[in-house]
Amino acid sequence: MPKFVFAYHGGKMPETPEEGAKVMKAWTDWFAGMGSAVVDGGNPVGPSQTVSASGVAPNGGANPLSGYSLVNAASIDKAVAMAKGCPILEVGGSVEVAEAMDM
Repeated sequence: MPKFVFAYHGGKMPETPEEGAKVMKAWTDWFAGMGSAVVDGGNPVGPSQTVSASGVAPNGGANPLSGYSLVNAASIDKAVAMAKGCPILEVGGSVEVAEAMDM
């Protein structure tokens, strides 16, 4: 079955421990709802730098990555349907869905 990368962009960090617990529960519930399709729940990521032939840009560029996950899905349409339930969407973030190509 094909694997898909969910690349998370944007969102915001919880401001209180209570909000943090609520956010973690939303993510845990979302992953649980996808069941065995979740290959790697991934992690949030820290500050990044973009490396190109012309040099290195700080702060991850125009749309910095904020985290990732890896899921199994029968098609990109099925993966997109799963991504539509992502909790990051509720805090202004987005999910980029791309197939991880087997080589």
